[in-house]
Amino acid sequence: MTGAPTTPQRSALSGLRILDLTRILAGPWATQVLADMGAEVIKIERPGEGDDTRSWGPPNMIDDAGRDHGAAYFHAANRGKKSVAVDIAHPDGQRLVRALAAQADVLVENFKVGGLAKYGLDYASLSAIKPDLVYCSITGFGQTGPYADQAGYDFLVQGMGGMMSVTGQADGTPGAEPMKTGVALTDLLTGLYAAIGILAALRHRDATGQGQHIDMSLLDVQVATLANQATNFLATGIPPVRMGNAHPTIVPYQVFPTSDGHIILAIGNDGQFARFCDVAGAPELALDPRFATNPGRVRNRDTLIPLLERLLAGRRLDDWIAALNTAKVPAGPINDIGRVFDDPHVQARGMRTAPRTPDGHHLAGVASPLKLSQTPPIPPTAAPRLGSDTFAVLTGLLAGQELDLDQLVSQGVIAGPAEDGPAQ
Repeated sequence: MTGAPTTPQRSALSGLRILDLTRILAGPWATQVLADMGAEVIKIERPGEGDDTRSWGPPNMIDDAGRDHGAAYFHAANRGKKSVAVDIAHPDGQRLVRALAAQADVLVENFKVGGLAKYGLDYASLSAIKPDLVYCSITGFGQTGPYADQAGYDFLVQGMGGMMSVTGQADGTPGAEPMKTGVALTDLLTGLYAAIGILAALRHRDATGQGQHIDMSLLDVQVATLANQATNFLATGIPPVRMGNAHPTIVPYQVFPTSDGHIILAIGNDGQFARFCDVAGAPELALDPRFATNPGRVRNRDTLIPLLERLLAGRRLDDWIAALNTAKVPAGPINDIGRVFDDPHVQARGMRTAPRTPDGHHLAGVASPLKLSQTPPIPPTAAPRLGSDTFAVLTGLLAGQELDLDQLVSQGVIAGPAEDGPAQ
């Protein structure tokens, strides 16, 4: 693989170099996953502005010394990267990025279809320079098809791709309307699929010496991740509908009110249902032929759910959870995010981390969920300041080429980190 290892710790992707021409969330999420695994990720950003999410605050990230590091949103998807500020609209900037691409294993971009061709940074142009380059394009609707030229955003694609049709309260109930998910799930899933595709393409490259173009579409990913809801439709021809927190094919699998809060019951088989009925003091429900099996409970949902609501409303939330956990019946609370990070299991799993800044301070952060016994994620470093690595990367990777950095700075082609203001 191109380049030298970027960390002394053994890591799965050490020595892999990624040129990151993405912004917002889907692309940065993909490259952050690769950075977590030890890849060197060089993020190309516009001088003076950078990734759009650098300005998507407050809230901002404040380190343990009280220093402002810019919008928290940016830090969510850009840890462990280097920032190189280059204006790709300038011919000299294009030449710099082409030279960096020749030193990279992978390029990831999320410009509009054809948007990089005018700069000579499209797949056809760069693969002519480096035939083994893996080039991943992330767009709303893909490189082909009638919507290819349209801009696509997570919210729009959740609607167009069916997710919102099955998310939200059922028609005829309070608050009934299609709802998006609470995080930009289509962007995140597209980022994960992009990372998977990149690793697959690298496996092919290592075997054959051939690079390739990966065409990732948010809409494709959204359709694919409809999962059982999509196959239910293909099996029946009947589009699934919104059911609030209920499950279309498992009962009881939803939220119920207790005397002092809400509990999630996620009963996945008949044995669990029988144990729930014992804990609830209603063993007869598990013997009732209408409810003894999951298909019966699905058919008789409207009869069963009111019975369970009355039972569950009679005890406190914590009492239910303690009793059901003892009986090995899947149940839990609905935590706000503060309680998530206070949860002893989340803490034991190390899901809160403290990325290190270049000057040795620390920020709050969320850890990678990947836990590999031999090649774990590398210790996280904070998302970079805009342009913080411009000079080091250009002089290091393009050594031997004629570079007048002072002239490039004066022309606005490149920029280093700003000396004042937040560490964006």
